Amino acid sequence: MKKDNHILVNGARERNLKNVSVSIPRDQLVVIAGLSGSGKSSLVFDTIHQEGQRRFLESLSAYARQFLGQMKRPDVDNVEGLSPTLCIDQKTVNRNPRSTVGTITEISGYLRLMLARLGTPHCPDCSKPLVAQTPLNLAENLIEKYPNKRIELFAPIILDRKGEYRKELLQARRDGFTHARIDGETRDLSESIDLARFEKHRIELRVDRTKVQEKNLRRLQTSIEKALLLSNGLLSATINGDYQLISSKRACPDHGHTAPELEPRLFSFNDPQGQCGQCFGLGYVERFDFDAMFEPKKKLSSAFLPFGEDKRLPFSHLDLKMWPGLLKQLGIKSATKWSNISAEERSTLLYGKDVPYSFTSLDGRLVTKKRWKGLEHICKMTLKYAPNTRLSQYKSRQECPECNGKRLNPVALAVRFKGKNIHDYSTEDIGSLYTFFNEIELGTNQQLIGGPILRQLMHRLSYLVQVGLNYLSLNRSATTLSGGESQRIRLAAQVGSGLQGVTYILDEPSIGLHYRDQLKLLSVLENLRDKGN
Repeated sequence: MKKDNHILVNGARERNLKNVSVSIPRDQLVVIAGLSGSGKSSLVFDTIHQEGQRRFLESLSAYARQFLGQMKRPDVDNVEGLSPTLCIDQKTVNRNPRSTVGTITEISGYLRLMLARLGTPHCPDCSKPLVAQTPLNLAENLIEKYPNKRIELFAPIILDRKGEYRKELLQARRDGFTHARIDGETRDLSESIDLARFEKHRIELRVDRTKVQEKNLRRLQTSIEKALLLSNGLLSATINGDYQLISSKRACPDHGHTAPELEPRLFSFNDPQGQCGQCFGLGYVERFDFDAMFEPKKKLSSAFLPFGEDKRLPFSHLDLKMWPGLLKQLGIKSATKWSNISAEERSTLLYGKDVPYSFTSLDGRLVTKKRWKGLEHICKMTLKYAPNTRLSQYKSRQECPECNGKRLNPVALAVRFKGKNIHDYSTEDIGSLYTFFNEIELGTNQQLIGGPILRQLMHRLSYLVQVGLNYLSLNRSATTLSGGESQRIRLAAQVGSGLQGVTYILDEPSIGLHYRDQLKLLSVLENLRDKGN
């Protein structure tokens, strides 16, 4: 076997390999082919890749190895001429429901950064660009919208940051502040306050509490000025217990909507600041299909299918025996068919009503409940404690009615760059997006800020186009990608990394590709080889 510029494998016995010795040329495209079960994966993945990874880990310090763990040595006599190995197989892309093509390739991260630096916030209602407000404007808006309401004004000095903040709290007490709203709870600053160091916290110093009245206009203006000065243009308030964060820099003069400081996390559906409040960034909600739970042609007294054979919902007081009596107490005729009940009766039955009702428990006691909470609540609680019950078959995913599947809140979706918000960019296919950014023109100031961001976007998009993935969109879920698509996404990332002297191991990367796309993929692999891999 040749020793110069070759990887030499001597005596490989992993799995079904029978003392195999082979010489593999370096700096070449090498295809290992054979029948199913002939030992291709055993040689490439379980021997060459395993040994390359093991040797790399052994080269690290003992301190680093304790976090990475130890790798088993493959059953082989010796492997020579081995360089660092990277495996790009069909199973390594994250299958989390929050992972998308954009998050895997990091393109979404650059899009968020671009919108945070170059985007213009608009009003979610009227789509007008948001303009800055003075403390007097803010005070007048409060008096107009919340007359005679109790208000507490706060200066948010820490917004969702990790740390203990002992110095900040001590300095606030020295400056004369007596109370602060910490993680949603009003605390006395004279008390000992211990915050978890590695958790995110929100600290807001209470500046004033008063009534929103015309006679207090000057007082409100002064307090708002003080809060804005302390928190760099931000102000938070609780009005009759309702909390809201207000910015003096951007606000709609007609509807009063304000935009917070534009940060990349505002455009992330994985961050509480940007995600939709109803679906929490998933784009869908899970709801019960009550039309499937009721037999439409039967009387209500016997039409509720989840009762099943044992005549009872588990972890619930609801059973078939008490069902007719409950319907009577709710004012619903048990002889009525599900398809014939009125909208009001359906709402009462499903979502609850302030109606007391009573029933006899299993042990014979008479139990009285103050309020009927509705079938939806009872079914949710049942599934919470018994997730594998028959109720699960009546639950289905539906598009979130609040964000319509866009996963972000209205504030994030109202920020636009070149007339598009982040959802518009995410739903376009990669080929169209590449063309759009390639033809975009930035002003002088925009070029200084957004030029580097745009270059990184173009690099990543061009690599995806090179490997034939121009038909994908950035919001495509990782769970829907085929093995070949997952592999080519990782391959595109490696093309952009510019590494040299690496042994890349791929697992049928051309699977599912059209012939013209196979030529693109081959060109990418040749470029990797020509760089010294």
